[in-house]
Amino acid sequence: MRVSLSRRNPFKSLFGTTRREQYVERYVLREHKKGRALAAILDDPYVRAWSTAQERKRLLERPGVVAAIGEQVIADLRAAVAAGRGVGADTTRGGMVRGGRDR
Repeated sequence: MRVSLSRRNPFKSLFGTTRREQYVERYVLREHKKGRALAAILDDPYVRAWSTAQERKRLLERPGVVAAIGEQVIADLRAAVAAGRGVGADTTRGGMVRGGRDR
């Protein structure tokens, strides 16, 4: 009996993402683009129903999610500086400074 591994990647289940994770990622990015706070999105019933806590944690490590959220934070900071509020003002969505601490 011959087993062919050329068609299937045996590590895909270990390191790949599932369709369900991809759908949740798209939902998070779409809702963040609409202006919702990340904490509120992650607490959304849809996200909680379709992902585990570990999957939500991994979601925050994906380059696309980090880039999209980071771009928005930079845009908010630039708007704050332009409005004369300065960088020290709390300009993130949801009223919480990154990391949950006041700086």
